[in-house]
Amino acid sequence: MTETLDPRAPIRQRHETRLRLLTAKTVTDITPLMRRVRLEGDLEGFVSPAHADHIKAFFFPEGVSPKLPPVGPNGAEFAPGERPEMRDYTPRYWNVAEGWIELDFVLHGDGPAASWAASAVPGKTLVIGGPRGSSVTPIAFDWYLLVGDETALPAIGRRIEELPEGAPVVAIIEVDNPAEEQQFETKADLRLVYIHRNGSPAGTTSLLQDAVAAAQFPQGDAYAYVAGESQMSKAVRAHLTDTRGFNPEWVKAAGYWLLGVADAHEPH
Repeated sequence: MTETLDPRAPIRQRHETRLRLLTAKTVTDITPLMRRVRLEGDLEGFVSPAHADHIKAFFFPEGVSPKLPPVGPNGAEFAPGERPEMRDYTPRYWNVAEGWIELDFVLHGDGPAASWAASAVPGKTLVIGGPRGSSVTPIAFDWYLLVGDETALPAIGRRIEELPEGAPVVAIIEVDNPAEEQQFETKADLRLVYIHRNGSPAGTTSLLQDAVAAAQFPQGDAYAYVAGESQMSKAVRAHLTDTRGFNPEWVKAAGYWLLGVADAHEPH
């Protein structure tokens, strides 16, 4: 008997892991709290087929110049005192032939990534690695749901822009205030809803959960992508599967960060 493959099952791909030393070419504030940095360098072999892919960005200690470390059987090997902090970022735009990639950084807090982005100028260097793998969601659903805070905007934006013509998509996004709203060029049938915290600290409200609970959704089978603060993502996933009848296999909930905990994230 021939096993029937599920046309809606995610397609998992592995990629060659490569580290790259890149140099900032342009720095653009696309909103007051979101900064886009175009980095140039050797992008040969770079691939990122899924909207939720992530690269690792390496932020070295003060006084240590970014450089490519040797790679051993257990990954990158750093000298004592030179081990960097690592954070995950969504590849937003890139061009392998021209040798550039753009990453979006949320400008908040005083962690290594936010500090690097806040002081980013042309000529500044950054080491990145990956993506190590991708989980590609087939275009095989009746409609798509995207939910997240500003840390998920790069992945949500990619998804909106990459969906095909006429694909119904509902995006519910929390940002601090109207100045942080981003608009997207897309051929999809997009319903875009922004929720504003209006000065409340990120992760301290139930605004996204409440907005999802109050939303009217299209008919049919949906794939949902939820990302941002970890507890929010779990709560929204629970609501979708327990109350709204979403198939749990078709709901991806990623915790990009956890309120009150530095560098707490799940892979995304």
